[in-house]
Amino acid sequence: MKIAFFDSGVGGLSVLHHAMKALPEEQFVFFADEDHVPYGVKEKEQVLQYVDEAFRFLMTQDVKAIVVACNTATSVAAAEMRRKYEIPIIGMEPAVKQAMDLYGNRRVLVTATPITLRGEKMRMLMEQLNRERLIDRLPLPRLVDFAEHQEFRSPEVKSYLEQAFSPYDFSQFSSVVLGCTHFNYFKDSMRELLPEHVRFVDGNAGTVHELIRRLKERDALEHLPQTVTCFYSGREVRDAAELSRLQAYMGRLEEMYTIG
Repeated sequence: MKIAFFDSGVGGLSVLHHAMKALPEEQFVFFADEDHVPYGVKEKEQVLQYVDEAFRFLMTQDVKAIVVACNTATSVAAAEMRRKYEIPIIGMEPAVKQAMDLYGNRRVLVTATPITLRGEKMRMLMEQLNRERLIDRLPLPRLVDFAEHQEFRSPEVKSYLEQAFSPYDFSQFSSVVLGCTHFNYFKDSMRELLPEHVRFVDGNAGTVHELIRRLKERDALEHLPQTVTCFYSGREVRDAAELSRLQAYMGRLEEMYTIG
């Protein structure tokens, strides 16, 4: 059986990339809802409908677990999907607690999509963790569009990030939480604008760790030749140009992997 990774677009490849390193003998399905990307600026009801449609498709693909490799979809729909399906469903959330635990009492900037930052999950995290009001929130929705167009280091990206970061005195910050899986493609562009002491924190490793734990509980880990089958909104990706595009994203993620 296979492990599915679902996202609104190509951001979820960053979680799959980590899983492929941690689970070299598993087989994967990657589903990017390219017909409806981006999710982060849409209404919650729309997002729930899109996720529901994607899950119905994925359940026909002989999957043993689904990773919702999208913070927005997790916030809106993961609980509902867990009520509907019995297989393990592992979601994402901005790694705010990890950042606070790692870096103590310095400020943390949480970047994500608007819908994630407004969501109930974020509200609860903020109430639990906003010690001495040390957490700031910054929506960066245009990074999703930039990523979908493979635009990572253009003058437009740099200008967008410079303007977004300009209100913050980063000498007071310990870390930037990458609260959208699309944002991992921009570590080098961000790194050029941030002091060296400001670290990046994301939820990818924790999500993959939880996936492995849940599969071990079910004795469901396998020893097979690693494969990845990709779908765009339910259509299998077979076109050579599109497969090359996805491989380019994975190459980009490999370059970003060691930037902290």
